[in-house]
Amino acid sequence: MIKRALPGAAALLALLAALPAAQAADIGVVGLFPGKAVLVVDGGAPRTYEVGSTVALGVRLLAADQSGATLESRGRREVIALGSHVNRQAPSAQAGTVLQADERGHFFAQGMINGNPVRMLVDTGASLIALPAADAQRMGIDYRHGGRGTVSTANGVVPVYRVRLDTVRIGDLELSQVDALVQEQGLPIALLGMSFLNRTEMRRSGEQMTLQRRY
Repeated sequence: MIKRALPGAAALLALLAALPAAQAADIGVVGLFPGKAVLVVDGGAPRTYEVGSTVALGVRLLAADQSGATLESRGRREVIALGSHVNRQAPSAQAGTVLQADERGHFFAQGMINGNPVRMLVDTGASLIALPAADAQRMGIDYRHGGRGTVSTANGVVPVYRVRLDTVRIGDLELSQVDALVQEQGLPIALLGMSFLNRTEMRRSGEQMTLQRRY
């Protein structure tokens, strides 16, 4: 009788390495430090990752600072703010993202406009996305060629310029050709207004808000 040797430990490890690993479905940011981020992957225990390290199969941490953790997956980059997370599960063809309320109940989103990172306050009272002029200039938006108007603020009536943004991305949710206003005075932070939100389904559960694309 010929006896066949059982595969050794090295062969077993090679076999396991050849099996396809599951890609992380959910990544949340629970801590940020210079060059490091504390992430929760697929509901596991929080773990500290250094910039350049692999978070999950095909997902790498590119940067970490006070604005958020920048992840790269399949050549695409996204910034996740502290307290936010992205859900990569795809039960349907619709993309979506989840936002976490801060201690005052406000929802902030670390987004991308025309490929540029920007922190935005969710404001259902704003009819359009509103950008401070400094943010628009940083993004290379030539807003002064847009339609001119005025808005009333606590500091009086200020001029605004209407523009159309090529792309606006919040987490996994990206919309194209989104109307916006650029305000030169009295706007300390960008507002994620209804020109974006009207094209999503908004669901709030406790301290979380889910945005999912409608059209």
